[in-house]
Amino acid sequence: MSTHDVLSGLDEIQVKLMEEECILVDENDNAIGAASKKECHLLDNINKGMLHRAFSVFLFNTKGELLLQQRAEAKITFPDHFTNTCCSHPLNVPAEIEEANAIGVIRAAQRKLQHELGIVPEQVPLEDFHYLTRILYKAENVPQDNKWGEHEIDYILFIQRDVDVVVNPNEVKSYRYVSQQELTEIVEKGNNKELLLTPWFKLIVTNFLQKWWNNLHNIESQADRDTIHRMV
Repeated sequence: MSTHDVLSGLDEIQVKLMEEECILVDENDNAIGAASKKECHLLDNINKGMLHRAFSVFLFNTKGELLLQQRAEAKITFPDHFTNTCCSHPLNVPAEIEEANAIGVIRAAQRKLQHELGIVPEQVPLEDFHYLTRILYKAENVPQDNKWGEHEIDYILFIQRDVDVVVNPNEVKSYRYVSQQELTEIVEKGNNKELLLTPWFKLIVTNFLQKWWNNLHNIESQADRDTIHRMV
């Protein structure tokens, strides 16, 4: 299938973003090269083992509520799905390749929080992010199209700040803050097919999130930076 065929009829802004270069990694998260976002998310390449670096931000306000977003209909992968605050990729640029203390990934997170949700960097300082752990997962796109998917080593980042949200409608359809109980109800709705949840978000919620949330006041105690949780 040609590049033109794969991208035909899709949102022009999202198609342009597919030119960005992600960081390719092996299964131990060693950087081994770069490829376009399009190449990284093509199911044919994923099935051949292509794996890239990503991040998932969980932003809480000072009341301890989690900011969720619903992905825009224009998104090429997992449109309309509810997910954590922000999910994206560090790019193959010097500032975001830097690995010490995951600073490159954190810089990327700060950049994408502004791009997707209009949260200015001053409200989410780099030093306030907490890198907890990594998960490795694989998923085919929904709705299933036999074209796109995800295969990522996903850095989990927590931050607790009160922020001003101004959504980019090309990225985000809706957003809301939720309590732990409200999130439990949302997950139940997802399990009952009443709404859509991204696969990485479901994995994190099911396996980790409640424990981390319960320790939000001392989140560094939950860090496990040496482990890559292999969830494939």
